[in-house]
Amino acid sequence: VMYGMGIGVAYVSSVLGTFNIVLTPDFMFYETAVMLATFLTLGRYLEANAKGRTSEAIRKLVGLQPRKATILRGGRQIEVAAEEVMVDDLVLVRPGEKVPADGLVVEGESYVDESMITGEPLPAFKSAGEKVVGGTLNKNGSLTFRATRVGKDTVLAGIIALVQEAQGSRPAMQRIADRMVVYFIPTILTIAAAAFVYWYLIAHNTLLFSLTALISVLVVACPCALGLASPTAITVGIGRGAELGILVKSGEALEAADRLSLVAFDKTGTLTVGRPDVVDLFALGMDERELLLFAASAERPSEHPLAEAVVRRAQEEGLDLIPAEQFRALPGKGVVARVDGKRVVAGNRILFGEMNIDFPDDLLQKAAAYEEEGKTAMLLAVEGREGMDGRAGGVLAISDQLKDSAASAIEELKGMDLEVVMITGDNPRSAARVAERIGIQKTLAEVLPEEKAHEVRRLREAGSRVGFVGDGINDAPALAEADVGIAIGSGTDVAIETGDVVLMKDDLLDAVAAIQLSRKVISRIKLNIFWAFAYNALLVPVAAGALYPVYGITFRPELAGLAMALSSVTVVTLSLLLKRYVPPATRQKAIRIEGTGG
Repeated sequence: VMYGMGIGVAYVSSVLGTFNIVLTPDFMFYETAVMLATFLTLGRYLEANAKGRTSEAIRKLVGLQPRKATILRGGRQIEVAAEEVMVDDLVLVRPGEKVPADGLVVEGESYVDESMITGEPLPAFKSAGEKVVGGTLNKNGSLTFRATRVGKDTVLAGIIALVQEAQGSRPAMQRIADRMVVYFIPTILTIAAAAFVYWYLIAHNTLLFSLTALISVLVVACPCALGLASPTAITVGIGRGAELGILVKSGEALEAADRLSLVAFDKTGTLTVGRPDVVDLFALGMDERELLLFAASAERPSEHPLAEAVVRRAQEEGLDLIPAEQFRALPGKGVVARVDGKRVVAGNRILFGEMNIDFPDDLLQKAAAYEEEGKTAMLLAVEGREGMDGRAGGVLAISDQLKDSAASAIEELKGMDLEVVMITGDNPRSAARVAERIGIQKTLAEVLPEEKAHEVRRLREAGSRVGFVGDGINDAPALAEADVGIAIGSGTDVAIETGDVVLMKDDLLDAVAAIQLSRKVISRIKLNIFWAFAYNALLVPVAAGALYPVYGITFRPELAGLAMALSSVTVVTLSLLLKRYVPPATRQKAIRIEGTGG
């Protein structure tokens, strides 16, 4: 509106001056009208060129999609377009080729570079049964996989759609700026008209001078930069997040993450690996390998996670398990079975008390010590073995291991003045032990899965702005209830769909990086809006002639047009600087990987 009016006034005045209609030839602003249009076009070109670079992340993602695929049908290798691959097709990927669809490896071994999807710099080893993701690069061996997701259903296609949608979203801050423009334009038109009236009717300056001030105010105040302040930063920031393996679903999520005061973590599968492992053994009257052999043989028929942990440890130790007979599972207590002709009892104190099996003081103290450390103690008795009838002969400590990044992530969040809470179904003592190890000071224990969302609601009602980090199906309600739900990408599809932010890697430092990225983007939007207004605040008075009475300084319309173009370019350039932003948590993760020889 204002730029059009500025060019229009300049051109109409020039035509009138040319033909001596009302105005004289002194009022020929042809060069002003042409230069204004030139600066407008130049500004739009620079702006479009810069904005084009903001979508580079999308172009990179689209470029990952392979064009060709080799499928196996009837014992023959057939090359087809990637979009022609169908679910359940067997697909061959040679070294150096891109994986054309999502699927499960059925044959072959190779390292696959997944950095373009997950941001993880190290190639992942793939063998039979492993998942592969479309768009990733096969490095050194041939793989045959069965396609499970193709076309628009692949992870890569989903990421592209999510990023495109998010980049087009508008946070509340932008909507406020839009509302401000509604009042801004009439205000500037009033200032322009007032400047003309003052100089011509009150100060009795020339009509030429007064008209020049009018045109300059209209042009210099064009609020293009204000309109660009938020969209460009959102586009670049969300694209940068995608490059780092952090998918932010909307500008609103970025803004909400910037205002968080508390971050709540689910424990199992989020702070921990989500898989129990045997971490300690203590045996009396037998060696530890024999203890493990009897325990794993008795537990193998069981489907309980603790039983799976014992069996897995025995297999890792290379033990040949003995078939169990007369197996009985006692829910909440343990198992009883015959192994190699001997009765084996594995379970907790309740089971041993019911079966009148004694346990020596040394064993009891060891079990108590394990439990004090937050581990589950599994007692074992082997009846029929010499010297062991009627008493326990060992204890296994089973624990869900904390993720390597858990303590670092908590420390980073506390350094950002965020309160950290752990929500778990564990008993208070075990929960406190885990929390103490990673530096969490507040825990909510014995919370049933269906109660997590209620606890998040209570935290919000207490005045906190809550971010919730989770990965499982039972985390979905809590993710939805939180101000910002951060879903770990290795979790379930339900959790990922519900989360406002999705982490492509199972690394808690990325949750911290997501918040740091949000803070950076929102601060950049604020900086952009500041400069958009600063240009107007500084230059509108100059254009209106405020400096003329004292310093004799005026602002020609063509210079006003150049200033307007530069304001837009400045805002877009500030947004583009986000492309180089690396969250501190991401730098720390890189240092940790180097430190572990990864």
